[in-house]
Amino acid sequence: MNKRLDCAGKLLDLSLPQVMGILNSTPDSFSDGGVFFALDAAIDQARQMYREGAAIIDVGGESTRPGAEPVSLQEELDRVIPVIEALHAELPVVISIDTSKPEVMREAVKAGAGMINDVYALRRKGAVAAAVECNVPVCLMHMQGEPRLMQKQPHYDDVVDEIKSFLRRRIDICLEAGMRCEQLLVDPGFGFGKTLQHNLQLLNRLPDITALEFPVLVGMSRKSMLGVLLDERPVQGRLYGGIAATTIAWWLGASIVRVHDVGPTVDALKIATAVKQID
Repeated sequence: MNKRLDCAGKLLDLSLPQVMGILNSTPDSFSDGGVFFALDAAIDQARQMYREGAAIIDVGGESTRPGAEPVSLQEELDRVIPVIEALHAELPVVISIDTSKPEVMREAVKAGAGMINDVYALRRKGAVAAAVECNVPVCLMHMQGEPRLMQKQPHYDDVVDEIKSFLRRRIDICLEAGMRCEQLLVDPGFGFGKTLQHNLQLLNRLPDITALEFPVLVGMSRKSMLGVLLDERPVQGRLYGGIAATTIAWWLGASIVRVHDVGPTVDALKIATAVKQID
Protein backbone atom coordinates (compact mmCIF):
# COMPACT_ATOMS: atom_id res chain seq x y z
CA MET A 1 0.00 0.00 0.00
CA ASN A 2 1.18 3.49 -0.85
CA LYS A 3 2.38 5.29 2.30
CA ARG A 4 2.79 8.73 0.73
CA LEU A 5 -0.10 10.66 -0.73
CA ASP A 6 0.75 13.46 -3.17
CA CYS A 7 -2.06 16.02 -2.96
CA ALA A 8 -1.17 18.48 -5.72
CA GLY A 9 2.37 18.79 -4.40
CA LYS A 10 1.53 18.58 -0.69
CA LEU A 11 2.66 15.23 0.71
CA LEU A 12 0.93 13.22 3.44
CA ASP A 13 2.85 10.54 5.33
CA LEU A 14 0.34 7.74 5.78
CA SER A 15 2.68 5.73 7.98
CA LEU A 16 1.38 8.08 10.70
CA PRO A 17 -2.29 8.85 11.46
CA GLN A 18 -3.57 11.83 9.51
CA VAL A 19 -6.52 13.87 10.74
CA MET A 20 -9.00 15.41 8.29
CA GLY A 21 -10.97 18.30 9.76
CA ILE A 22 -14.58 18.69 8.64
CA LEU A 23 -15.56 22.13 7.36
CA ASN A 24 -19.23 22.24 6.38
CA SER A 25 -20.03 25.39 4.47
CA THR A 26 -23.71 24.50 4.63
CA PRO A 27 -26.84 25.64 6.49
CA ASP A 28 -28.15 22.11 7.14
CA SER A 29 -25.37 19.63 8.03
CA PHE A 30 -26.40 17.32 10.89
CA SER A 31 -23.85 18.53 13.44
CA ASP A 32 -22.79 22.09 12.66
CA GLY A 33 -25.14 23.28 9.92
CA GLY A 34 -25.01 27.06 9.61
CA VAL A 35 -22.20 27.54 12.13
CA PHE A 36 -19.49 27.96 9.48
CA PHE A 37 -21.71 29.05 6.59
CA ALA A 38 -20.30 32.59 6.47
CA LEU A 39 -16.89 32.87 4.79
CA ASP A 40 -15.13 34.48 7.75
CA ALA A 41 -16.45 31.85 10.14
CA ALA A 42 -15.34 29.04 7.83
CA ILE A 43 -11.83 30.46 7.50
CA ASP A 44 -11.51 30.97 11.26
CA GLN A 45 -12.58 27.38 11.87
CA ALA A 46 -10.06 26.09 9.31
CA ARG A 47 -7.29 28.07 11.00
CA GLN A 48 -8.24 26.58 14.35
CA MET A 49 -8.29 23.02 12.99
CA TYR A 50 -4.89 23.57 11.38
CA ARG A 51 -3.45 24.88 14.66
CA GLU A 52 -4.80 21.79 16.40
CA GLY A 53 -3.05 19.45 13.97
CA ALA A 54 -5.34 18.83 11.01
CA ALA A 55 -3.37 17.65 7.98
CA ILE A 56 -6.41 18.00 5.70
CA ILE A 57 -9.39 20.36 5.67
CA ASP A 58 -12.42 18.77 3.99
CA VAL A 59 -14.65 21.51 2.54
CA GLY A 60 -18.23 20.60 1.73
CA GLY A 61 -21.09 22.66 0.34
CA GLU A 62 -23.89 20.09 0.23
CA SER A 63 -25.13 18.18 3.26
CA THR A 64 -25.13 14.39 3.00
CA ARG A 65 -26.91 13.74 6.30
CA PRO A 66 -29.86 11.29 6.19
CA GLY A 67 -32.81 13.05 4.61
CA ALA A 68 -30.73 15.86 3.12
CA GLU A 69 -32.04 17.58 0.02
CA PRO A 70 -29.71 18.25 -2.93
CA VAL A 71 -28.50 21.74 -3.81
CA SER A 72 -27.93 23.23 -7.24
CA LEU A 73 -24.54 23.26 -8.92
CA GLN A 74 -24.24 27.04 -8.70
CA GLU A 75 -25.21 27.10 -5.03
CA GLU A 76 -22.58 24.50 -4.18
CA LEU A 77 -19.92 26.38 -6.13
CA ASP A 78 -20.84 29.64 -4.41
CA ARG A 79 -20.46 27.95 -1.02
CA VAL A 80 -17.12 26.18 -1.48
CA ILE A 81 -14.96 28.01 -4.03
CA PRO A 82 -14.39 31.21 -1.98
CA VAL A 83 -13.48 29.08 1.05
CA ILE A 84 -11.01 26.96 -0.92
CA GLU A 85 -9.41 30.00 -2.55
CA ALA A 86 -8.96 31.69 0.82
CA LEU A 87 -7.53 28.61 2.52
CA HIS A 88 -5.20 27.86 -0.37
CA ALA A 89 -3.81 31.39 -0.17
CA GLU A 90 -3.22 31.26 3.58
CA LEU A 91 -2.65 27.75 4.96
CA PRO A 92 -0.16 25.02 3.93
CA VAL A 93 -2.73 22.35 4.74
CA VAL A 94 -4.12 19.88 2.16
CA ILE A 95 -7.58 20.98 1.05
CA SER A 96 -10.12 18.32 0.15
CA ILE A 97 -13.37 18.97 -1.70
CA ASP A 98 -16.32 16.94 -0.44
CA THR A 99 -18.52 16.69 -3.54
CA SER A 100 -20.03 14.30 -6.05
CA LYS A 101 -20.52 16.84 -8.85
CA PRO A 102 -17.90 16.71 -11.66
CA GLU A 103 -18.11 20.45 -12.23
CA VAL A 104 -17.43 21.19 -8.57
CA MET A 105 -14.46 18.81 -8.60
CA ARG A 106 -12.89 20.67 -11.51
CA GLU A 107 -13.47 24.16 -10.13
CA ALA A 108 -12.35 23.18 -6.62
CA VAL A 109 -9.05 21.76 -7.85
CA LYS A 110 -8.48 24.88 -9.95
CA ALA A 111 -9.09 26.93 -6.79
CA GLY A 112 -6.51 24.95 -4.79
CA ALA A 113 -8.04 21.67 -3.60
CA GLY A 114 -5.59 18.75 -3.63
CA MET A 115 -8.01 15.90 -2.96
CA ILE A 116 -11.54 14.82 -3.92
CA ASN A 117 -13.78 13.14 -1.35
CA ASP A 118 -16.86 11.65 -3.03
CA VAL A 119 -19.63 9.86 -1.10
CA TYR A 120 -20.88 8.46 -4.44
CA ALA A 121 -17.47 6.96 -5.30
CA LEU A 122 -17.46 8.76 -8.69
CA ARG A 123 -20.75 7.14 -9.77
CA ARG A 124 -22.30 10.38 -10.98
CA LYS A 125 -22.24 10.92 -14.74
CA GLY A 126 -18.90 12.39 -15.80
CA ALA A 127 -17.32 12.08 -12.35
CA VAL A 128 -14.67 9.52 -13.30
CA ALA A 129 -13.57 11.59 -16.28
CA ALA A 130 -13.44 14.70 -14.10
CA ALA A 131 -11.30 12.93 -11.51
CA VAL A 132 -8.88 11.74 -14.18
CA GLU A 133 -8.64 15.29 -15.50
CA CYS A 134 -8.11 16.77 -12.02
CA ASN A 135 -5.19 14.39 -11.38
CA VAL A 136 -5.41 14.49 -7.56
CA PRO A 137 -6.12 11.73 -5.02
CA VAL A 138 -9.74 10.61 -4.75
CA CYS A 139 -11.50 8.95 -1.85
CA LEU A 140 -14.13 6.46 -2.99
CA MET A 141 -16.85 5.96 -0.37
CA HIS A 142 -19.46 3.23 -0.06
CA MET A 143 -23.07 4.29 0.35
CA GLN A 144 -26.16 2.11 -0.03
CA GLY A 145 -28.80 4.25 -1.72
CA GLU A 146 -28.57 8.05 -1.62
CA PRO A 147 -28.58 10.51 1.29
CA ARG A 148 -32.29 11.33 1.23
CA LEU A 149 -33.36 7.68 1.68
CA MET A 150 -30.22 5.76 2.67
CA GLN A 151 -31.37 5.00 6.22
CA LYS A 152 -34.71 3.50 5.14
CA GLN A 153 -34.20 -0.15 6.11
CA PRO A 154 -30.69 -0.79 4.72
CA HIS A 155 -30.04 -4.49 4.14
CA TYR A 156 -26.96 -6.64 3.47
CA ASP A 157 -26.34 -10.37 3.42
CA ASP A 158 -22.76 -9.69 4.56
CA VAL A 159 -22.11 -5.98 5.06
CA VAL A 160 -18.31 -6.17 5.03
CA ASP A 161 -18.01 -8.47 2.02
CA GLU A 162 -20.48 -6.40 0.02
CA ILE A 163 -18.74 -3.12 0.83
CA LYS A 164 -15.37 -4.63 -0.01
CA SER A 165 -16.69 -5.91 -3.37
CA PHE A 166 -18.23 -2.53 -4.17
CA LEU A 167 -14.98 -0.69 -3.43
CA ARG A 168 -12.97 -3.17 -5.47
CA ARG A 169 -15.25 -2.56 -8.47
CA ARG A 170 -14.96 1.19 -8.13
CA ILE A 171 -11.16 0.94 -7.87
CA ASP A 172 -11.05 -1.16 -11.04
CA ILE A 173 -13.22 1.35 -12.92
CA CYS A 174 -10.94 4.21 -11.88
CA LEU A 175 -7.78 2.35 -12.87
CA GLU A 176 -9.26 1.40 -16.24
CA ALA A 177 -10.09 5.08 -16.81
CA GLY A 178 -6.45 6.07 -16.29
CA MET A 179 -6.11 6.89 -12.61
CA ARG A 180 -3.06 5.57 -10.77
CA CYS A 181 -3.13 3.26 -7.76
CA GLU A 182 -1.36 5.85 -5.64
CA GLN A 183 -4.21 8.32 -6.25
CA LEU A 184 -6.95 6.18 -4.72
CA LEU A 185 -8.27 5.89 -1.17
CA VAL A 186 -11.36 4.09 0.10
CA ASP A 187 -13.96 4.85 2.77
CA PRO A 188 -16.37 2.12 3.95
CA GLY A 189 -18.99 4.77 4.69
CA PHE A 190 -19.95 4.45 8.33
CA GLY A 191 -23.55 5.61 8.76
CA PHE A 192 -24.30 5.79 5.03
CA GLY A 193 -27.03 3.24 4.44
CA LYS A 194 -26.13 1.11 7.47
CA THR A 195 -27.77 0.12 10.75
CA LEU A 196 -25.99 0.24 14.08
CA GLN A 197 -25.14 -3.46 13.82
CA HIS A 198 -23.80 -2.96 10.28
CA ASN A 199 -21.55 -0.16 11.56
CA LEU A 200 -20.27 -2.23 14.47
CA GLN A 201 -19.56 -5.22 12.23
CA LEU A 202 -17.75 -2.94 9.81
CA LEU A 203 -15.55 -1.44 12.51
CA ASN A 204 -14.80 -4.86 13.99
CA ARG A 205 -13.78 -6.19 10.58
CA LEU A 206 -12.04 -3.08 9.28
CA PRO A 207 -8.89 -5.12 8.50
CA ASP A 208 -10.97 -6.79 5.76
CA ILE A 209 -11.25 -3.37 4.11
CA THR A 210 -7.58 -2.48 4.62
CA ALA A 211 -6.77 -5.80 2.92
CA LEU A 212 -7.68 -4.08 -0.36
CA GLU A 213 -4.22 -2.50 -0.02
CA PHE A 214 -5.44 1.06 -0.51
CA PRO A 215 -5.37 3.73 2.21
CA VAL A 216 -8.58 3.73 4.24
CA LEU A 217 -10.36 6.89 5.39
CA VAL A 218 -13.03 6.63 8.09
CA GLY A 219 -15.58 9.10 9.42
CA MET A 220 -17.60 8.38 12.55
CA SER A 221 -17.40 11.76 14.26
CA ARG A 222 -20.66 12.70 16.05
CA LYS A 223 -22.69 10.19 14.02
CA SER A 224 -25.95 8.64 15.19
CA MET A 225 -24.29 5.25 15.80
CA LEU A 226 -22.45 6.91 18.68
CA GLY A 227 -25.60 8.52 20.01
CA VAL A 228 -27.41 5.17 20.14
CA LEU A 229 -24.52 3.45 21.90
CA LEU A 230 -24.33 6.31 24.40
CA ASP A 231 -27.99 6.10 25.49
CA GLU A 232 -29.33 8.54 22.89
CA ARG A 233 -26.69 11.18 23.58
CA PRO A 234 -27.29 14.35 21.48
CA VAL A 235 -24.84 15.32 18.74
CA GLN A 236 -22.74 17.71 20.82
CA GLY A 237 -22.28 15.10 23.56
CA ARG A 238 -20.61 12.43 21.43
CA LEU A 239 -17.00 13.67 21.59
CA TYR A 240 -15.54 10.96 23.81
CA GLY A 241 -17.36 8.15 22.05
CA GLY A 242 -16.16 9.50 18.72
CA ILE A 243 -12.56 9.64 19.90
CA ALA A 244 -12.80 6.02 21.07
CA ALA A 245 -14.29 4.81 17.77
CA THR A 246 -11.78 6.81 15.72
CA THR A 247 -8.80 5.51 17.68
CA ILE A 248 -10.03 1.93 17.29
CA ALA A 249 -10.36 2.49 13.54
CA TRP A 250 -6.81 3.80 13.27
CA TRP A 251 -5.49 0.90 15.38
CA LEU A 252 -7.23 -1.53 13.00
CA GLY A 253 -5.61 0.01 9.94
CA ALA A 254 -7.28 3.27 8.91
CA SER A 255 -4.85 5.87 7.56
CA ILE A 256 -7.00 9.03 7.68
CA VAL A 257 -9.72 9.92 10.17
CA ARG A 258 -12.34 12.54 9.35
CA VAL A 259 -13.52 14.43 12.44
CA HIS A 260 -15.17 17.59 13.72
CA ASP A 261 -13.07 17.79 16.90
CA VAL A 262 -9.49 17.91 15.67
CA GLY A 263 -7.51 18.74 18.82
CA PRO A 264 -8.81 15.97 21.09
CA THR A 265 -8.51 13.44 18.26
CA VAL A 266 -4.90 14.43 17.55
CA ASP A 267 -4.06 13.99 21.23
CA ALA A 268 -5.66 10.54 21.39
CA LEU A 269 -3.87 9.37 18.27
CA LYS A 270 -0.50 10.59 19.57
CA ILE A 271 -0.91 8.28 22.56
CA ALA A 272 -2.04 5.36 20.41
CA THR A 273 0.85 5.90 18.00
CA ALA A 274 3.41 5.93 20.81
CA VAL A 275 2.08 2.59 22.06
CA LYS A 276 1.93 1.03 18.61
CA GLN A 277 5.47 2.08 17.76
CA ILE A 278 6.75 -0.08 20.63
CA ASP A 279 5.92 -3.21 18.57
